[in-house]
Amino acid sequence: MTHDHRSERTGPAGKQALPLIFISAAEQSADSHGAALIRATLARRPGARFVGVAGPKMVAAGCDRIFDMTPHAAMLLSAVNAAFRGVRMLQTSERHLRRYPFDAAVVIDSPTLHLPLAARAHAAGVPVMYYIAPQMWAWGGHRIHKLRNNVDRLGVILPFEEKFFRDQGVDARFVGHPIADRHASLSVDESVVGRIRAVGSPVVALLPGSRRHVVEAVLPGQLEVARRIADAMPKASFAVSIANSTVAPEIERQLAGRGLSISTYADHFAEVICAADLVLVASGTSALEVAFHGRPMIVMYKASRIFYHAIARWMIRTPQLSLPNILAGREVVPEFMPYYTSTAPIAERAIELLRSPELRDEMTRRLEEIVAPLRERGASQRAAAMLLDLIDRQAHS
Repeated sequence: MTHDHRSERTGPAGKQALPLIFISAAEQSADSHGAALIRATLARRPGARFVGVAGPKMVAAGCDRIFDMTPHAAMLLSAVNAAFRGVRMLQTSERHLRRYPFDAAVVIDSPTLHLPLAARAHAAGVPVMYYIAPQMWAWGGHRIHKLRNNVDRLGVILPFEEKFFRDQGVDARFVGHPIADRHASLSVDESVVGRIRAVGSPVVALLPGSRRHVVEAVLPGQLEVARRIADAMPKASFAVSIANSTVAPEIERQLAGRGLSISTYADHFAEVICAADLVLVASGTSALEVAFHGRPMIVMYKASRIFYHAIARWMIRTPQLSLPNILAGREVVPEFMPYYTSTAPIAERAIELLRSPELRDEMTRRLEEIVAPLRERGASQRAAAMLLDLIDRQAHS
């Protein structure tokens, strides 16, 4: 931030001062959610100012950027350079939070960074809204006191989260899931769907993820399953979604020399899903997107077996680990995670599903029941209303 924004906060005489809001998003997906929140807030309160840790989409929406974490995002900040940038980001953010009279701070997802940032904002006397809650109902519940002590409002995107966090003393409100707006406005190119389906039948989609380290962990197993399916069903075809240019070289490297009839599709994520009879998907939001499309799936992720048994299994609190099954409270889709020792059982389930339209139809029906409560649009608008209510209540308290 190159100049003092305090001179720009006053509105016309007799009018309420325009709010100055700090906002932080550390990953590409959070950048999208942040941009939508900024636009929704400005629609309600034109002239509001946003400053903070922002990716390109938030900048385009009108945020003044003081730092950008999105090119360096890494799961749990496992990369050393991302960890150093995280420390620098926190230091830079704290200086701004203490220097300028912010009316509120919004942090989006990424608890490794944003729980400490929320504490710094709280210590600076800035009200904090956390948008897209840390999944403490699944793991890391020992950190709930950090939310309770440092966060004034929590906007959650899964229906059951509101009660969970309220029971823990956090002012949580279900605002809806951002995926609903994205899905409702989605335009699927049916010609691409037809081209994918024309290669062979049945069609198996491989969604290895949008981050290099996830692709490295997930795609080898997906390709092994594809090989086993091809041996059992020679007419099957396989379509791999390339999420972005960052992961393209790794995907192409792994496909080389496999001898499988696999086609790759960049920038056609929805089309690959819609064309598929079965989707092999990594865990996370992608599984929920497949559920929104109503496509049968198998969720598979291979993390470190040693790490799981030494640490993670003591932290995980839910019997299911994939979002569709967590929302259902039972296994609706087969999940092989957080690790597996062989792809043979995964391939067996895949072949069973591919050979049974009845099983696939039943899974589709159950998936529709799961996502029905999430289909209401307007998450960003409700989050913006929550933010402005927090600001207005603080101004009148």
